[in-house]
Amino acid sequence: MTSCAVAAVMATQAYAADITGAGSSFAAPIYSAWGEASKAHGGPVLNYQSVGSGAGQNQVIARTVDFGASDKPMDAAKLDANKLYQFPTVMGGIVAIVNVPGVAPGALKLDGPTLAGLYDGSISEWNDPKIKALNPGLNLPETDVAPIHRADASGTSFVFTGYLSKVSPSWKQKFGAATSVAWAGGAGARGNDGVAASVKQTEGGIGYVEYAYASRNHLNVAQLKDHDGQFVKPSLSSFAAAAQGADWAHADRYAVDLLDTAGANAWPIVSATFALVPTNAGNPTQAKAVREFFIMGLQKGDDAARQLDYVVLPSNIKTQIVGELPK
Repeated sequence: MTSCAVAAVMATQAYAADITGAGSSFAAPIYSAWGEASKAHGGPVLNYQSVGSGAGQNQVIARTVDFGASDKPMDAAKLDANKLYQFPTVMGGIVAIVNVPGVAPGALKLDGPTLAGLYDGSISEWNDPKIKALNPGLNLPETDVAPIHRADASGTSFVFTGYLSKVSPSWKQKFGAATSVAWAGGAGARGNDGVAASVKQTEGGIGYVEYAYASRNHLNVAQLKDHDGQFVKPSLSSFAAAAQGADWAHADRYAVDLLDTAGANAWPIVSATFALVPTNAGNPTQAKAVREFFIMGLQKGDDAARQLDYVVLPSNIKTQIVGELPK
């Protein structure tokens, strides 16, 4: 669906103010689509900077943008201290992308501990016995593993390392889950787009990105073993299967855990992405524009989200968010 087609289903009310946002590169594709649709129908023109979740949180705290965006949810104490309202907008999958000579797209199979080994330095060549055991019959080369990670403070890194911490006790002990960790080696790249480009250019490369970037760049995406022990391919249906396990009722400030969820065909690395909006905005016109932008996206932007392989929020959660958005 083109941006014009998306706009056709969105509200047509015009607003006086444009809005600025910054943060998550995971969320950049959907905010871009919602922004184009809003502009096409006279709504606020969105200027969104994909600078990483850490920078997005810092900028909204400093009130240099109208909203921040982060894949790592902010804790309740920090939200209250900085007078911020946090809410999810969509959910989506993080995938492992590889550039392994001779390995066809989608053919490589990995599990969580092996993926951790590729990043902690314990697996240094693609024909390592641990990888070969998961891929009988696949001709794996002696090519050196070239791990690529995010160079910026990244919510995508927080989600990825959170998954590794769940499935690898060794990773949890040595590195843990954070927007930035003390990587064992490899190269850094800024943003999902930077990681995608680096893997595409690096023989033996492996990286982690939001699925839309892998799809757009026609990258080789690995299958992953799910919580139930089955190999799963990333897709909207496998992301949705994981999202079915979301425990919204017990999620403080909507911070749901969607990592390594049980269930058939559930992709193991799924996350919500969050917007952060001031509850004490100094400019009522800007606050109204931000509110209406997100109401349009949540209520009328589902088709755009699905086209980009995001999972939309349950209708009752969207209704709850719309009722709570700061005015």
